[in-house]
Parts: sequence; C-alpha cells; structure tokens
Amino acid sequence: MTNDFPPRRGGIESFVHALADRLGDVVVYTATMPGSEEVDAALPYPVVRDRSTMLVPTRRVRDAVVRTMREHECDRVLFGASMPLGLLSRAVRAAGAQRVVAVTHGHEVWWARLPGTRQALRRAGDGVDALTDISDWTRAQIGRALSPAGRAKQTRLAPGVDTERFHPGCGGAQVRQDLGFDDSTPVVVCAARLVRRKGQDTLIDAWPQVLAQVPDARLVIVGGGPYRARLEQRAQRRGVAEAVTFAGLVEHMTEWMDAADVFAMPSRSRLLGLEAEGLGIVFLEAMACGKPVIVGRSGGAPEATEDGVTGYVVNPRDAEEVARRVVQLLTDRAAAARMGALGRERVLASWQWDQVGATARRLLDVE
Repeated sequence: MTNDFPPRRGGIESFVHALADRLGDVVVYTATMPGSEEVDAALPYPVVRDRSTMLVPTRRVRDAVVRTMREHECDRVLFGASMPLGLLSRAVRAAGAQRVVAVTHGHEVWWARLPGTRQALRRAGDGVDALTDISDWTRAQIGRALSPAGRAKQTRLAPGVDTERFHPGCGGAQVRQDLGFDDSTPVVVCAARLVRRKGQDTLIDAWPQVLAQVPDARLVIVGGGPYRARLEQRAQRRGVAEAVTFAGLVEHMTEWMDAADVFAMPSRSRLLGLEAEGLGIVFLEAMACGKPVIVGRSGGAPEATEDGVTGYVVNPRDAEEVARRVVQLLTDRAAAARMGALGRERVLASWQWDQVGATARRLLDVE
C-alpha cells in the first residue's frame, strides 16, 4: 500500500516499484494519477487504484484496503512509506495480515521532530512488525520518536541499484555527442530536483574556481523544479552560463550518469534539519556507473560513499571546498577512475535490488 508508485517519478517511487517487482505474488494498492492505465497494463501483477490522488488513512480508505485484501486473499502488508498510511497497521492486521512492514525513507525525520506528527509516528511503529530504515542517520532520528518496543522493530532496508542498467558504458557517449562534448571534455553531472537544498547553487558558485584550473570543464544539471530560473540567473551572475547546461527532466537517467566524469550533489540540510538527505540513491546509481561522487554532508547522504575511497564528502555550504574536490577529480583521471571502480564494487557487494528484495521477503516472511 503506497502513495509512491509509477507513473509518479522519484526515488521513493523507484524504491517501492522495485520492491513490488520482487515480492512474488503481490497486489499494489495505490492512488490514481495521470498515466496510471498505461503503467498498470505493463505490470505482471494487479494494481488497484483508489479513486483519490493521495491516500490518507481515512475510514473510507481503510475500508477499501480491507476489501481489497479480502478479495485478493492478502495476508502480508507492506506500507511503501510508513507515514501516514502506517496508521492503518492495526486495521490491516485485524483484516488478516499476519505480517505488517512499514518502510521509512527520509521524510519521516520531519514526522519524528514535530509534536503532533511525532505521536502519530510512534503509533505506527507500535502497530507494525518491522519498521525499516535506509541509513544509520534516519534510524537514529526516527528512533527518537518511537517507543522502546517500536525501536526494537527498526531494521535496515536501504534502496538498491539495477546494476544491469547502471553500468560503465550504458549510453553516455551519445549524451556527450548530443551536448557537443567530445570524449576528453571534463563533465560533472548533478541529477536532482531543482530545489534549494540539493546544492546546485553551490556547484554554480564553485564553477568560476573550477574553470580557473580546468577551463573546459562543464557542469550538467539534470532535473526539474521550482528553483530552475534562479539557478539559471545565478549562472549568469557568476559568469559561467556558457559552461553550465540545464538538461531538464530526462527519460533515461542511466545515460546521463554514464556521461559524467564526476557525479556531484552537495545537498545540505535546511529548516533545522527538517529537510535533509535520507541517503541519496543517485550516488549509488552514479557509483554503479563507475563514477566518483561528491556528496554533501546532509543527513544520511555520507553513508552512500566511503570518503576518500569512492568519492568525497564535503561541506555543502563551502563552494571553495566543492571546487577543490571537483578539480582534484577532473585533473587526476587515474585517481578518479580508481575511485569509480571501487564505487561500483561497493554497489555490487551490498546495494543490488535482488539483495534488497530478499531482505523484504524475509521481513514479510514470504518464500
């Protein structure tokens, strides 16, 4: 049961979709959204769409979920995001669920810090058999809101990467050609929503210093969002507009990751930590493509890489430090290649979707 499912796009949606693909005999209950019919028709399992565009734990939604469980003889429930739908844990258990698992991401940290929502998260934690987390940081932050019994149910279920799609040589050459870059052009890619905390502004602020040492370096910003116009204006003010490409939303992220020499997203925490990075699956995807990564010190993001081994963790508010690390990786190609190779090894060892799916099945106690 989830609000986060295709055709909506995002890290959580990708996470939940990948889990559903690996749970075997599964039924997805989710919200209605434009493009649903085409997505659902291509899936090998049933998707039941609620009439609403956003599921909340009302009596009507509760009754519809229970009815769906009985129609499809469901005896396991996984909440794709623990809040707010995890508040239905007792209802689905009463309807026959033998195991109930709720997944947390990063936004539950916000729930854990505010008085009213904190109590709701505590109730959800008490009602499930397992409450998963994606990083040590999110585990600690969410755990503060839980009862001792709820904290005992916390367990790791971090996102994975499809390493058959994200790998070195998965289409980046064509992207470079389309952008007018040749094989030797130094390229840094940042892929994220264009919002204040993702750090595209810090990269733009760093770029004059980068160009001073690597004159042909190019920054490619992938993604859409409300901050785009400000970022474009910022690039103009910094005098680097000719070296910065705004690619917008793209269909195949694999190709854009592969086009990079370095992947950088110096995201930062905002609003006293209410906005922070839970982990950052884009770092894992870039590492799977053999790219060294530059990670902002925000929430659980530093856990995605090994500082100094597969990339660098930086102060996301320090454009000078960001520039220094970018230049270091662009000018020492051998070191960057070593970091990229070690990053892919790290992903292959611990961050593949089949490993994540096996953990989810174990938590749900299914074959």
